[in-house]
Amino acid sequence: MKKYIYIVLAVVTLSACENQLDLESPSELTTAGFWDTEEGARTAHTGLYANLRSSAQDLWLLGEMRSDIWGGRTYESASNTNLIESNFTEATAPFGGWAGLYTRIHRVNDFLLNAPLVEFINEGDKNQLIGQAYGIRAFYYYTLLKTWGDVPIILEPVGEIDPSDLSRPRASQEEVMSQIKSDIEASLTSFGSDDSFWAGSRNFWSKAATLALKGDVYIWSGNLLGGGASDFNTAKAALEQIPALGVSLAPSIGELFGIDNEGNSEFIFSIQYKQDEASNFYNSLTGRSTEVNPQFNDKGNSMLDFVTAGANRYGQSEKTILLLDDNNDSRKDATFIRLYIDDNGGAGYPTYNEPTYFGSVFNKFLGQVIGTERIFENDVPVYRYADVLLLLAEAKNFLGEDPSAEINQIRQRAYGDNYDAATQDHVNGSQTENANAILEERYKEFIGEGKRWWDLRRAGSNYVIENVSFLNPGDEFKLLLPITTDMLGRNPALVQTPGYN
Repeated sequence: MKKYIYIVLAVVTLSACENQLDLESPSELTTAGFWDTEEGARTAHTGLYANLRSSAQDLWLLGEMRSDIWGGRTYESASNTNLIESNFTEATAPFGGWAGLYTRIHRVNDFLLNAPLVEFINEGDKNQLIGQAYGIRAFYYYTLLKTWGDVPIILEPVGEIDPSDLSRPRASQEEVMSQIKSDIEASLTSFGSDDSFWAGSRNFWSKAATLALKGDVYIWSGNLLGGGASDFNTAKAALEQIPALGVSLAPSIGELFGIDNEGNSEFIFSIQYKQDEASNFYNSLTGRSTEVNPQFNDKGNSMLDFVTAGANRYGQSEKTILLLDDNNDSRKDATFIRLYIDDNGGAGYPTYNEPTYFGSVFNKFLGQVIGTERIFENDVPVYRYADVLLLLAEAKNFLGEDPSAEINQIRQRAYGDNYDAATQDHVNGSQTENANAILEERYKEFIGEGKRWWDLRRAGSNYVIENVSFLNPGDEFKLLLPITTDMLGRNPALVQTPGYN
């Protein structure tokens, strides 16, 4: 981690770049001599992941907070209620400065410009690192496109240039998507036949991660940007390659989450957290001991000895509670610890009971207790194989094929010994019926993993309006975020997102 010292200095230098690409001070990232050695290139490569981790909470908020998962009872002051309710205007637009993603892109651009010129002892290592960088840049631009639609495209690092060159207009969604697809192909070309996970770790981008992203991207472009069957077939082909790359479904939910399960074969790419290095942000979905300890869980057990540290800023909606209110589905207990104000005479509350319900603790990424302290150091997946299976189900459904095999793999894993094929198997239906079944399975599977808002968006605006109670017909323009008035003032080439003027 000592290598991060340089990265931190570079990011501080770049802090002026965070706002709307006005970049009043040129970056000093490409300091003379830094790119002369393989060691320097490897240090810069490490920095790409430090940067990605620093954006993890915003990436989560962008991918989940506007969906139907949250907005329920909290036992402390709720956070991001305006985002949950899609209650914003040009004057109150969230995520100013494009959520800082262009700072991340700058670092990738710098790497892609300079790393190919560095001599490596093993050129295969260099190609691996370049493949990772192209994949990460595609992921950033895909996030920008999904969030704002038209966004500037910048492919060169910021150095000692005229800052006015950075007053870039917003490129069309079609142009941005073309760039994303180009980066995906560049990533796959760089990886070549190297199917490995760098350093044996799922905490680095990989060929499997690029293929997962490719499937995701091509379904989006196929459904929302007119790509149609050609894009759906491309997505399907990419997703079907992944199992051969050392990726598979964990046998049970109990073997998926938790510190002891990190690096499992289901995780394709995950963001790493470690004690004394960085903590994840899920402590905001837990609570303080003063609120948690006097309560009882839904089994009727006292929470008195439960060790926690954090806050309770996000509460699951009643829709989410009812969706998971199935004691045969292992995802119910794996996802939340439900708290009640009494133990119901020792019987607990096997099903949801609103009058005595107190709130929830998010259970997926609770870290571990060391002594009297809870350390939030779970690795957090960006892509895992369950995601791939259900994306494949989407691609098949759009192509008019039967997606039930993929849906049922997820259901069988969730129910385990309680699985009853006669009642729980999904049977192929109409495209709309299949789409709703896929969305419901993804809802249950990925709560808290930053997926639900994107899932609804990828399915189509009608699915968003139907499922998110805070949005109504006529609110379709709100599916994309506005940019702030400050951004418009700093960059005269920008125009506001349609619908917010």
